[in-house]
Amino acid sequence: MRNTSVEFFSGKPVSEHEVEIVERKGVGHPDSICDAIMERVSIALSKEYLQRFGAILHHNIDKALLVAGAADVAFGGGRVTEPMRLIFGDRATAVVNGEHVPVGDIAVATARVWFRENLRFVDPEQDVIYDVQIKPGSPELVDIFKRDMPGANDTSAAVGYAPLTQTEEIVRRVEQLMNSRTFKEDFPEAGEDIKIMGFRHGQELNLTAAVAFVDRFLDGEAAYFRRKQEMHDAVHDFVLRHTTFDGVTLDINTLDQPGRGLGGVYLTVTGTSAESGDSGQIGRGNKVNGVISLNRPMGTEAAAGKNPVSHVGKIYTIMTHQVAARIYEEVPGVREVYVWMLSQIGAPIDRPKIAAAQIIPARGARKSVLRRRTLEILERELANINFLTRELAEGRYPVV
Repeated sequence: MRNTSVEFFSGKPVSEHEVEIVERKGVGHPDSICDAIMERVSIALSKEYLQRFGAILHHNIDKALLVAGAADVAFGGGRVTEPMRLIFGDRATAVVNGEHVPVGDIAVATARVWFRENLRFVDPEQDVIYDVQIKPGSPELVDIFKRDMPGANDTSAAVGYAPLTQTEEIVRRVEQLMNSRTFKEDFPEAGEDIKIMGFRHGQELNLTAAVAFVDRFLDGEAAYFRRKQEMHDAVHDFVLRHTTFDGVTLDINTLDQPGRGLGGVYLTVTGTSAESGDSGQIGRGNKVNGVISLNRPMGTEAAAGKNPVSHVGKIYTIMTHQVAARIYEEVPGVREVYVWMLSQIGAPIDRPKIAAAQIIPARGARKSVLRRRTLEILERELANINFLTRELAEGRYPVV
């Protein structure tokens, strides 16, 4: 039998806390860029290994740094004066029985495609320098991939939860709205580097948005502030229509100051602050459920770029959220649930050191029933863990 546990809490769900703080970083945020590209590289390598050798081989592309470049912004359109530098790090199998795998070429080609698909005004050939520092893996970790049930490649812990609160949901949805194709058609000056910070106090919600405006669409300061107000009104209306808070306030680019020209507005050439203002690093972006929720327990693993076969920092981080959601959806009487998993290096990934659920039950719920059904779900999901790893290798679950 697997080592599983269920305990019950008598506290309040996060949605009933007096104060809640939630953040989301958009697709063009420097941290999100690192996460998304390194995850895409892992998927591309997994596909290459499967096609050529019939199995996913050892790799972890979970170390990355995006070094900001330089740009001269100007109303009507500026220019990039120094490209960003994207550094790929960590380990990957590059030689199999004398056959070479072009890890570096795959990494760079994948990154270029990602930039082209996701950032409208970044030229992947001219605006980015690619620095590949991916080295071979250690023999002991490589051997993990040869075992019938892969062994965990690290001693690592993860936690997931369900359900999302209304604050978490709307913070995620607002960024997704502002980076949607429809929104860009209405507001082409809204760059992809968007960060939303949500603060709920009781039933009052305040959202602060940082939006990198694209300079080529604005002919002066007046146009900037006019479009910012129009953008504010559109987003504020969306939040009012999709939430039930007693009050909603929204602030956009609060560092702005009229009358200061270029020094008083948030302008970029490419729609991301990585062009000159802000570097990025893998693991500092959104958690795998799409938000950074300060009221919740969080693991320290960067899921993006880790291999989907044995790296529990990825597998368990995603799995705990999935299992928590299934417990909440399938077991009546669960108000809120947290799922924890701890691996031990070398142990089969389907047998964590502990898999534990912590439940806030509804009043009158029978704890014996909650416990039994929760344990059944933990056992079922762990027994089917190979289905999850295959889907992770195919990129079925976003990690940003």
